[in-house]
Amino acid sequence: MFEQAFKNIDDILHKDAGCGSELDYVEQTSWIIFLKYLEDLERDKQTAAQLAGKAYQPIIEEQYKWHSWAVPKTADGKIDHHQALSGDDLKDFVDHKLFPYLKKFKADAIAPDTIEYKIGEIFSELKNRIHSGYNLREILNIIDGLRFRSKEDKHEMSHLYEDKIKNMGNAGRNGGEYYTPRALIKTIIKVVAPEIGNKIYDGAVGSAGFLAESFEYLKTSCELTTKDVEILQKHTFYGKEKKGLAYIIGTMNMILHGIEAPNIVHANTLAENLADIQEKDRYDIVLANPPFGGKERIEVQQNFPIKTGETAFLFLQHFIKIMKAGGKAGIVIKNTFLSNTDNASVSLRKLLLENCNLHTVLDMPAGTFTGAGVKTVVLFFEKGAPTKQVWFYQLNLDRNLGKTNPLNETDLAEFVKLQKTKADSGNSWSVDVADIDQATFDLSVKHPNRNDEVQHRNPQDIMAEIAMLDAESASIIKNIQALL
Repeated sequence: MFEQAFKNIDDILHKDAGCGSELDYVEQTSWIIFLKYLEDLERDKQTAAQLAGKAYQPIIEEQYKWHSWAVPKTADGKIDHHQALSGDDLKDFVDHKLFPYLKKFKADAIAPDTIEYKIGEIFSELKNRIHSGYNLREILNIIDGLRFRSKEDKHEMSHLYEDKIKNMGNAGRNGGEYYTPRALIKTIIKVVAPEIGNKIYDGAVGSAGFLAESFEYLKTSCELTTKDVEILQKHTFYGKEKKGLAYIIGTMNMILHGIEAPNIVHANTLAENLADIQEKDRYDIVLANPPFGGKERIEVQQNFPIKTGETAFLFLQHFIKIMKAGGKAGIVIKNTFLSNTDNASVSLRKLLLENCNLHTVLDMPAGTFTGAGVKTVVLFFEKGAPTKQVWFYQLNLDRNLGKTNPLNETDLAEFVKLQKTKADSGNSWSVDVADIDQATFDLSVKHPNRNDEVQHRNPQDIMAEIAMLDAESASIIKNIQALL
């Protein structure tokens, strides 16, 4: 039901002049689905209130409810074509009445952790890009047939929404920033093993994959009490996202997974000065795949003790600072972080090893991230004690990863099993920190018991890194010139 509906909607948006890519398709589908979801949510809340003998205060005023404007019905449950707006009338209503009404919710909400606030925030970030009111009418009719009432419906919907996010990443532009393979996310969560009561944070939240999968993990970790449910809903998952579209998608993804008012903030995490972070701001668990290759302005770099234009390195400093003592982290980062010889990389490795126990490094194969040529590693660490020994696991597969052969959880099963005991194997080994170069803190992934033929780097990786280094050099020169 959902899958065919999405396909039909994409076909309609493809022919609309206002939507030119998968990113637009996801954005526009999102706000319409959200309003239909709100309709079903309100009905459930109203029913629950009636059963409890309580009065229910609606979230949305009658004229802006889905059944009033989107798909009004006759007494026999069919679409009332005399009342249903279409063409320019529908577009004018959406652009000049519906959106302004919904935007006001942000200012009127009693607190940021309410669904009212999220409604206002979402519609403050969005605009209707569907140019044709006739196309919009077709889409409204399709989405009206979707149901979000049962757990099964919500489960199917959330997974198909994930697929759309994945396709958006495959489509190019900047979409790939929003999607981390779910097999990798689930594996990271298994290793970090959050518990109910932990505060879980992703400062580069993207499509909220880490938070959504953590919710799924914790939901099934034990028999939930009423208090547990409240803790998961309101006091467990936190995130920040700089980009408007990613913020919308991440918030929607959490809502479709069952978190009514996600604690996701639209803000640039790196604009926060590390010196301003206090104990009350810290988290038990940090899970993230921060963007790499990006650049931050010189004034943003001033917020960090280790100055660098590489966003991933700034994020890593932020994550270390914002973790509680004893907190745990699973962070995806470029594998060149382990061996780069520039001052920032060396200083950051030293900071990590001296302030945290970097107990595990998972080395991922090329192709893990569709459309991205760079290789990555996952850093697993705990804050509060220095690293004495690092356990490495190199994921070696008998196939090339790509769009048609994506990573799956079976690929990572051996890693999860061996990680529990940090056992040596054909793919894993341990390194004592005392034995590494104390000047460079080089942590290159080199299996001591294998004499494999030298692996030459992919030319695309080399060209991408040259371009990155050229851009960084140009940025440094520009900043120096600005200071002269």
